[in-house]
Amino acid sequence: MRVVTVFALLLGISGGLARADEVEDFYRGKTIQFIIRSAAGGGGYDSYARLLGRFIGQHIPGNPRVLPVNMPGGGGIVAANYVARVAPRDGTILAIVSQGLVADQALGLNKSLQADLREFNWIGNMSDSNQILAVWHSSPTKSFADARKRETTIGTTQAGSISQQLTAFYNNVLGAKLKIIFGYPDGHDADLAMERGEVEGRGTNTWASYIAVTPHYVSEKLIIPLLQVGLRKDPALPDTPLLKDMALKPQDQPLLDFMSKAVAVGRPIATTPGVPAPRVAALRRAFDETLKDPEFIRAAEIERAEISAMTGAELALLIDELLGAPDSVKERVRQAIQPRASDLQQASGVQPGASKE
Repeated sequence: MRVVTVFALLLGISGGLARADEVEDFYRGKTIQFIIRSAAGGGGYDSYARLLGRFIGQHIPGNPRVLPVNMPGGGGIVAANYVARVAPRDGTILAIVSQGLVADQALGLNKSLQADLREFNWIGNMSDSNQILAVWHSSPTKSFADARKRETTIGTTQAGSISQQLTAFYNNVLGAKLKIIFGYPDGHDADLAMERGEVEGRGTNTWASYIAVTPHYVSEKLIIPLLQVGLRKDPALPDTPLLKDMALKPQDQPLLDFMSKAVAVGRPIATTPGVPAPRVAALRRAFDETLKDPEFIRAAEIERAEISAMTGAELALLIDELLGAPDSVKERVRQAIQPRASDLQQASGVQPGASKE
């Protein structure tokens, strides 16, 4: 009996080593294309992907080269459709996927999204930094309670963007009185509009992005966070209310939970459908090891990139929960993110852009 047990154990070990060798043999000398859903230099998606791409190849068996490939368009839909329908299904593709696409698919918002995100092999999430509704320090609105009492002008990007959807949600579900000034090409333009006094606040931006891109906003207290959206409070914002704790009626709690999970998708990394399981496992291990790599951590600190890791398994579960939400919840969310005509105003002198940041 002992002989049989030892023999079986040796077989298991040798089988595991053989699979590891197969993965290493496959990746040796290969190039992994890292698909980035925005243009080069186009904000957080590009910077996070390039940061990961510089290090992850060192942790993949066979040490393949990782080549960034920018593929902007449709708020990330062009890149997602390529990964789902065109890219090779062998593990030589990584992609950073738009945060909003999971909710897009769940709610059926965009018919041009041909990808089924349930089929993606999720590798991990680099950052689930909370989305922040903030106003400029000179605004009379100093809290979300104030935003329920007085009309507050809020800059957002184009129709259908996450900034406009979240702002509409605050009005429709939480009873805020936010005037949505839409059409700013990207978040930078919304920031400038705050500085110039064209608007009082910005519909959404991650706290990590404020720290990385406009750190003086935080250090000089030029912005006032009114509300944060995520699964838990940011440690830096203990006094800023969390959306999922703000339900006015019990029947609205599933809507708040849905939006909070949608934001927590963060900066998700995936590979294509159909990749052999040993290669998916190797990519997941490489992702986890990279985010613990001291050299990666130092580089992230230099770039002021907030890293809050989520494993591939955790990310896949979160995405399944969103896509599998009850139809009744999805329908109510779909209605809640649509701004009322009376709440909308086109930004003057600004041509709407294609960003969905």
